[in-house]
Formats: sequence, structure tokens, C-alpha cells
Amino acid sequence: MEIKQLIDSGLMETYVMGVATDTEIQQVLWAKKQFPEFADALTKLEVDMEILAQSMAVPPPSGILSKIEQEVNEIKLREQNLERFTETESRYKQAEQEKVKQDRYIEVESETNQMRISKAWRWVFAAVFVLGKIFLGFAIYFYLENRQAQEQIKDLKIEINQIKSIK
Repeated sequence: MEIKQLIDSGLMETYVMGVATDTEIQQVLWAKKQFPEFADALTKLEVDMEILAQSMAVPPPSGILSKIEQEVNEIKLREQNLERFTETESRYKQAEQEKVKQDRYIEVESETNQMRISKAWRWVFAAVFVLGKIFLGFAIYFYLENRQAQEQIKDLKIEINQIKSIK
């Protein structure tokens, strides 16, 4: 009677699906050793689940193996190129460090902290400044015109409502 309850408890199903806890796994392994009926039922369930899984299996699309191989080859190629690049980069850095060691730089401090600009750029900056002021003037003008137009629209709406109420 105890073995029948153990088989019907659903313990085998959780074990076969791989969602059993450690204690449940130990119970299944113990029952499998102790009761041949349980071992037979477990084997039958495993076979049934395998048949079910195979019948519901979806075949992969054709050409998927070649796509996977191509992506793997691309990844390998990228890794090889990265290794070559880092080797070349490290050699370049070493050469640059050796050159820096050979050349000695003299630090020079400037007497002023102002930036010098060529004369052509001064005219460009002046033109940008003047244009900015002109655009600001236009923006203020159109803002005021828009505000006045909104007030006129408001007044016209009031007049229309008054005329409608008179009729």
C-alpha cells in the first residue's frame, strides 16, 4: 500500500522533469533501490516522457547549422584580429615610450592667461555677436505681436458671445 501511495504522489514526475528538491531526489533514489515496482514505474515514466518530448519536438530550420558555424567562425576571427591589434598597439606604445624617454620636454609658462585669436576670427566672433542681437530683437518683436494677437482674439470671442446672447 505504501508503494502505491508513493507512485501516485507525483514524486516521480517532479524527479523526471528535474524540478525535485534534494530531499525528494533522495526519496526517489531510496525507493528505486528498495522497491522494484517503483523502479519499473519510474523507468516507464521516463520512457513515456521521452516519447512525448520527441513527438512535440520542433525541427530546427534548414541551414541553421551553417549559420551557427559561420557565426562561430566570425567570433574566432574577431578574437584573432583583436589579439593582433592589441599586440600591434602594445608594440606601438613601447616605441612611443622609448621615444619619450629619448626626447626631453621643457615646460614653458605663459606670462598671460588670455587666449590669442587671429584677426580673421575676431570679425567672425563680432558678426556672430551682432547677428545674435538682431535675432534677439526679432524674437522679442514677434513675442509681443503674438501676445497682442492673442488679446485681440480674446476680445473678438467676447464680442461674438455678446452678439450671440443678444440674438
